[in-house]
Amino acid sequence: MLLKRTIAQLDLGTLSPERAREMGELGYLQWLGALPASSNYLHEAMYAYTLAAPAARRSNAVAVFCDLLIATTTTPVEPLAMMMA
Repeated sequence: MLLKRTIAQLDLGTLSPERAREMGELGYLQWLGALPASSNYLHEAMYAYTLAAPAARRSNAVAVFCDLLIATTTTPVEPLAMMMA
């Protein structure tokens, strides 16, 4: 299942805040892109959060992923902030 794989890819322990944000956003986009068009976003986001939340305690990239899931279910969707190199 792609969700479990995404969480495992993000479960990297403590990263710099910038790297955690980048990884969490990429993980969110990977998860989002894999959702079927007919899926119920709220249901899928809640399910993803339930699976990811335990790993968020040990990985700040997973915590960012979880924060994005919460934010997108409670506020209108906005573009992600772009990181400039």
